[in-house]
This record gives sequence, structure tokens and C-alpha cells, in this order.
Amino acid sequence: MSVHGRAMAAGVRDAPTCTDCHSEHKIQALKNTSPKASAEVCSRCHASERLNTKYNLPGDRVKTFFESYHGLAAQYGSTVAANCGSCHGYHKILPSTDPRSTINKAHLVETCGKCHPGADEKFASGKIHVDLAAGNGGTDFSAKINRWVRRIYLVLIFGTIGAMFIHNALLFLRKVAARYRVAVRPVVRMSLAQRWQHFVLAASFIILAVTGFALKFPDSFLVRALGSSEPFRRWTHRIAGIVLLLVGLWHLIYLASSKDGRRLLKDLFPVKKDLTDVWAQVRYLIGWSGEKPQIGRFGYAEKMEYWAVVWGTIIMGVSGLMVWFKIDVTRFLPRWTVDVALTIHYYEAVLACLAIVVWHFYHVIFDPDVYPLNPACWDGHVSEEWQKHEHPLDKPDSGNH
Repeated sequence: MSVHGRAMAAGVRDAPTCTDCHSEHKIQALKNTSPKASAEVCSRCHASERLNTKYNLPGDRVKTFFESYHGLAAQYGSTVAANCGSCHGYHKILPSTDPRSTINKAHLVETCGKCHPGADEKFASGKIHVDLAAGNGGTDFSAKINRWVRRIYLVLIFGTIGAMFIHNALLFLRKVAARYRVAVRPVVRMSLAQRWQHFVLAASFIILAVTGFALKFPDSFLVRALGSSEPFRRWTHRIAGIVLLLVGLWHLIYLASSKDGRRLLKDLFPVKKDLTDVWAQVRYLIGWSGEKPQIGRFGYAEKMEYWAVVWGTIIMGVSGLMVWFKIDVTRFLPRWTVDVALTIHYYEAVLACLAIVVWHFYHVIFDPDVYPLNPACWDGHVSEEWQKHEHPLDKPDSGNH
């Protein structure tokens, strides 16, 4: 008698049968499993864009249910919140226009009253499947009022908060610009070539992080920000990966072919003093010593980060290429190596992003001595006071490195 049974009898191959809901071997009762009926059973068909388009069904029934009180309560573990079957029925599922339907206007008070004793017609007139953002909250007076209230508040929120943000952002930029204009920064900390390498590295890394996590989590806000096109995210990720490898190659050539590059590599190479500096810094930070370690051009912090970037670029590059060219890889290596490469690629990305946020951003942004940004990454210069405080053993030659 239900819409499902009639569709099956009419030969509609997509129509659900008993086993579509109850499964075939592990047959389950679904009446009292509130979240499961909606999230795992009804959603299989009613959240399908293909089926909804093919049979001209509303495409937002599952989405709006889980945004309603019932859906939210079910997601947070309630075992008594209404699910799809609580209102629509489990077997005798009929359209609301059918007088026998449990969601027909004549039966709504009775249906709502099963969970809400004392419910009357006014209570039952409330709607469950409402998406104000899409404008399908209904055409009655209450729905129109609700939509207009939403629009007014959106204008109020974006207008008020937007004006506050623009005001403070402009004020912040002017104060920062004034601070850097009066600051004397004669010491060259980064050459032009080094700054360009840093910029390309940073840009490609950020694009890789955003697109990579969007590919890993297709339901995240990152996907909505980038658009729903999976090929765009995939190819943007691959192109950024190639750029990252090319800037790595550029850096190797720079290290080998230029005087500044060779000196940079020499100064960044770990030495025994770095270990003693780590211990001295620990003693200083926990209050066992009143003196900081004396650091040269690069201390243990910069060296750790530099070699972590080298290691991470190699690991991410190799694993990423293995996943990209999996067919070619499996001609020489077992298939499981691609799965391992994908795991390494993901967790190395998590490690790298957290290290950048927790370690690098502190030293170049949130350190009170340089906040809001160490200007060396922009124009290469730092002040003599900062240089003496952070790198007292480094003696620049005629103001240059």
C-alpha cells in the first residue's frame, strides 16, 4: 500500500524493498532505533541527488531533518527523539496528500501527540523540513515573517561586524606601518633570493594544506569554500605539489651555486653546541638559570625547522607521487605500498601543519618581540637590537649576511 510498494509493483527498479531497509542476512528491527533509521536507512535514497532528480523528489529532506530539533537530538545520542518513521510511518508510507497518511493535515495532531501529549492544531502546524537559506520554509504568513527576520539579521550581522572589522583592520595596518617606518632595521637577515624562495614555499604549502584536507574531508567547510568541483581541488593540489618540489630543486641549486647559499647551508648545519643550547634554554625557560644561551646566526630552533622542511618535502613529495602515479608504482612495488604512502602523506601533512602553526608562527608572528610579523620575510631587514638579543654571536659583515 505504501509509495515504496506501489513503485516496486510498477516495476521501478530503484524502489526500496524489504531488504533495502532491514538488510538481507543480519535482519534488523528499525522502529526504535531513532538515529539509525534516519541516518543509515532513509538517507540511502532520500539523500541521493541522483534519485531525487530522477524522480522529482525534494532534495533537502534529510538535510533539513538533521537541522531540526529532532535530527539534532538524535545526532547527540537521544534514543527517544523522533526519526523519519516516527512521523511518516515505517511500512504504510504515504504522501501527505493521501487522507490515510500519518502526515496528512487531518492526522497531524494525532501524529505529533504520540511524542508530545497535549499537542493541538497550532502545535502541529509547525514544519520540520525548513531550509530558510534556500527559501523553502513555506508560503504562509509565518514562513514569510521568519524569512524576513532572517534576512534583516543577516544584513545587520554582516553590516555591523563587517564595518567593525574594516575599521579595526585599517587602524591596525596604519599603526603597524607607522611602527615599521620609524624603526631602524639596518641588519640584513634574508637576501632577496631567500625571500623569494620562502614566499613560493609558503604559498605552495598553504595551497597544499587547504586542498589536501578538502580532498580528505569532502564534507568540510573547506570544500564549500573552494567549490564542489573535486577535479579542481585535485589538480590544484597536484600543481601546488609540483611547485613545492620545484622550489626545493631551486633551493638545492641555490645552495650549491652561490656564495650566500653555501654559507647558509654551513650556518644551518647542526653542531654540538646546538645540544648544549637546548639544555641551556630549558634551564632558562623553567627558571633554573637567569641567562639565555648565546646564539649565532641560526640556533637550534631555526635549524630544527629548516631540516624538518627538508625531511617533510622529501616525504610528502615521494608519497604524493606514489599516490598520484599508483598504476606505474604497482608495476614495481606491491599494492600495499601505495596504501602506506597515502597514510604517510596524510599524517605527515597533519604533522607539518601543526608544526607550522605551533612552532613557526610563534617565532615569526606571535613572539612579542616581532608581533605582528617579523619583517625580515618581507624586506629582509631586522633591527640591531633584535639581532643582538636573539643572535648575539652573529656578527654581520658591513650590515649584510
